[in-house]
Amino acid sequence: MVIRTLILTASLLTASNLALAAPAADRTLAEASTAIEKELKALDPNIPIEGIEKTSWDNVYLVKLKGGNLIYASKDGKHLFRGDMLQIGGGQVTNLTEAIRNKTTAAELKKVDPKELINFPAKGKTKGVVYAFTDVDCGYCRKLHQEVPAMNDLGIEVRYLAFPRGGQQSPAYAKMVEAWCSSDRRQSISELKNGQQTVSKKASDEEKAKSQCAALVEKQYQLGLKLGVSGTPAMFLENGQAIPGYRPAADLARIMGITSENDKSKDKPAPKK
Repeated sequence: MVIRTLILTASLLTASNLALAAPAADRTLAEASTAIEKELKALDPNIPIEGIEKTSWDNVYLVKLKGGNLIYASKDGKHLFRGDMLQIGGGQVTNLTEAIRNKTTAAELKKVDPKELINFPAKGKTKGVVYAFTDVDCGYCRKLHQEVPAMNDLGIEVRYLAFPRGGQQSPAYAKMVEAWCSSDRRQSISELKNGQQTVSKKASDEEKAKSQCAALVEKQYQLGLKLGVSGTPAMFLENGQAIPGYRPAADLARIMGITSENDKSKDKPAPKK
């Protein structure tokens, strides 16, 4: 009976301590957030802060900015640093910032309706998906497009998003609107990437159709900017991992874990962009 009483008392004390600790932690975060925001706003009143979180590093806080940018701040907001936070443990290094960035990217890509993209499905069972921000006038984008059949053969689905690098004023922008308006988007973008001019087959209300297609291209372009895309091709996996620049199909398959290092081909190293 005495033992049961002691166990019950200990349980109640533990629960009470946890209840007190939670509000204390909340107060600490609130105080740090206020101090950090005050200092950042003093530098730039329009700084787009989306959230402030505590990190595993004592008195260091993660500041999430609009556009997926991440910075770190001291508890009083007097010290800032940009870059990746690395954690050492078990003889390995884990990039904590990259993990956060990937999670955010994956969530953004998951919101995209596949019907709004130009998709090249895998042959047979889909083993992985690659999201590729592309520009039809980009040389390495055209080179990557030549790898799409091989990717499909390896079980990789390719989902193209429009990213005309020069924005609305660029020739690529108008071409990509045409591609997204086409009744056969895959054929249209393939022709454009082969340097051919393409004429889209629009709905009966041509201006309305063109306006809708332009909206899709702009929406995807803005998403690319939000995810930090600055050049093309810019690829992302479903888990948010970024794969910048051109990669042959065999390399992508190994990165995605579809094939192993033992399956390494004699491909030449991919040029860096």
